[in-house]
Amino acid sequence: MKVGIQLPEVERVVRWPELATMARTAEDIGLDSLWVGDHLLYRDRGPQPVAPWEAWSQLAALAAITTRVEIGPLVASVSFHNPAVLAAKANAVDEISGGRLILGLGAGWNETEYRAFDFAFDHRVSRFEEAFTIIRALLREGHANFEGEYFSVRDLPLVPPPRRPGGPPLLIGSTGPRMLEITLPHVDAWNAWFISFDNSVEGYLPLRDRVDDACRAVGRDPAEVERTLAVLVEFPDAVGRQAGEGDPLPDAIRGADPVGLATNLRDFADAGVGHLQLVLDPITVDSIAALEPMLAALDR
Repeated sequence: MKVGIQLPEVERVVRWPELATMARTAEDIGLDSLWVGDHLLYRDRGPQPVAPWEAWSQLAALAAITTRVEIGPLVASVSFHNPAVLAAKANAVDEISGGRLILGLGAGWNETEYRAFDFAFDHRVSRFEEAFTIIRALLREGHANFEGEYFSVRDLPLVPPPRRPGGPPLLIGSTGPRMLEITLPHVDAWNAWFISFDNSVEGYLPLRDRVDDACRAVGRDPAEVERTLAVLVEFPDAVGRQAGEGDPLPDAIRGADPVGLATNLRDFADAGVGHLQLVLDPITVDSIAALEPMLAALDR
């Protein structure tokens, strides 16, 4: 099982020098991946509007200052870019990183940013389906020709060609039945956020079974789709994590005891999870560095 971290989103304003130190620390201690949220505006995280740094700019910078860890958006909203442009961005980041991008994709959900930036919020799954078709064709086949209701591309090559034959692996971040039907025939991995499975193995198991059934329904062997989960981990100096209105947070996994944390994460591995993204509270350089003995215990 791989273990990575999500870098800060809107917990506080984190400037690039600290973000760079976080990324290098994560790589130095042996973590496997770095992830960034793809959002542009929240109005429900406190009295003032907040937003993270733009995701693709972060990913390009992270690709340039690291050498080993995988990187990816958790997950990229296809609504924020023309799908062909999004494929071009992913292609560029995969090139800069030396082939370390995992392309997480989703339909988006936060209406606030759609209204503020004048993105279409209607028919999001139908729009996603067309965008996903274009992105997949460009990255995996190097060419797209598509005429849809919302998006069209005509005789479009992806140039320069992808670094990896078939492009970066695709990950879907959704539990919706229609989204699973659209994506599971094609994606390499599936992801769920900790709120959707109560941040526990027990909560994950029925979700796993649902995805297994959805794979079989589209003729896909469930073993072909890697399971990945974002889990909330808190340390003794946790500051609390803000959620949207009406989104109570589940209990966090305790991070103070490295062996205990490793045991908790091992339980997810035993349940078939192939990659975990740790959402740390607090998200600091010290919190990341504190994971090193846990990684050693997990290896043992």
